[in-house]
Amino acid sequence: MSQMQTATRPPMVDAQPAVFVRMAAVVRMTGLGRSTIYRLMAEDKFPSPVRLAKRAIAWRRIDLEQWSAGRPTVSH
Repeated sequence: MSQMQTATRPPMVDAQPAVFVRMAAVVRMTGLGRSTIYRLMAEDKFPSPVRLAKRAIAWRRIDLEQWSAGRPTVSH
């Protein structure tokens, strides 16, 4: 008789809960205005938000951090 092996996923040890950031905080974090954020989203150059409720959106903090890390740095 053969035994059927089941695949189990390892426990997520390093998993952190998702942190969501609303528009006002995104503006403060990035230094960008609302219209610039929406323009960059339309050009696929800024992370897309997730819908929290019918009239509420927010961005995943990790997405914003990754976007920011990928931006070129400027030295004056």
